[in-house]
Parts: sequence; structure tokens; C-alpha cells
Amino acid sequence: MLFRSVIITICFCYSSFAYAQSLTTEKLHKNHKDALSLYMYHNTLRMLNQNDDPDFDALIKDIEKMKLLLINKNAPSFNYKKLVSDYKAEAFEEVMTSRHQGKNFDVFFKEGKDKGMLVLVNDSASLYVLDIVGTIALDKITKLYNTIDDSSDIGKKIKAFTGSGNEAKGKDK
Repeated sequence: MLFRSVIITICFCYSSFAYAQSLTTEKLHKNHKDALSLYMYHNTLRMLNQNDDPDFDALIKDIEKMKLLLINKNAPSFNYKKLVSDYKAEAFEEVMTSRHQGKNFDVFFKEGKDKGMLVLVNDSASLYVLDIVGTIALDKITKLYNTIDDSSDIGKKIKAFTGSGNEAKGKDK
């Protein structure tokens, strides 16, 4: 009986972590195996705050976890309109669209039992998907994006994936 209780508890804990991200995001990652994928929990995000900025701590206070997925938009199977349609079919509602530093930001919310937030950041070559369990203030989305992009470790991975650091590498040779 004790063994059965332990197994049920483990399954419950595992399933609570597994369901949280959007099914569309998981499908997108599965279809783009070469995509850069990073998971960040609240404590991981706090480590990005190298300057101990209280505004950044306030910004991430309601984020439980986040998946960052970078997709090459030049892949033949990439279809942004279908992707947005799939998210809407999951009950995500578009709440905001904006531009920042040459990138389009589309923000979606999902209410109810599986509530969350989704930020699609589009530039000419890549799609950045921020699938968030929790929420952040709409006017702080670009600050979160910039902090992630400027982080030394994460920023290097993003720049290597997108090829935006290639010019500097070529000058060092």
C-alpha cells in the first residue's frame, strides 16, 4: 500500500510539471528539432538579475517557469499563421501586438485552469517563443526579453543560434 501511494505521488508531481507548457509549443519544438530550447524556472530568472535590480525582481515575481524556444523561420515547415491559429485553438487570446528594436511582439493570455502567457517575438529570420507559466506586466515584456538577450550565457546561445555574433567571430581570426 505504501509503495502504491509513493508511485501515485510521483506520477502526480511529474504530471503537474508536464502539463504546464502549451501543447502547441511542445508540438512546435518536436517539429523543429534543431530549435534552441531553454527552460527557466523562477530561480533561474532571478540569477539573470546580476545588478540586483528590484524592478526586475518585481517583473518576474509571478513567473513560475518559462520555456524559450528559438525557431529558424526559413525552415520549409514554418507557418506563422497556422502557429497562431493553433495557439488560439488552445484558448489563448491575443491581447497585444507591438514593435521593439525591429522585432514584432505578439502577446497572448490563457485564462482558466491552465492559465499562462505566451510571447511570440518575430524578426526577419527567427521566431522566439516565450511560453510562460504565470504572468508579467504587458509593459515589461520588452525588458524581460532584453534581459534574457543580454544575459552572458543565454545571450551567447541565442546569438550563436541566430548567427548574429558571426561578424565579431570573423574579425578575431
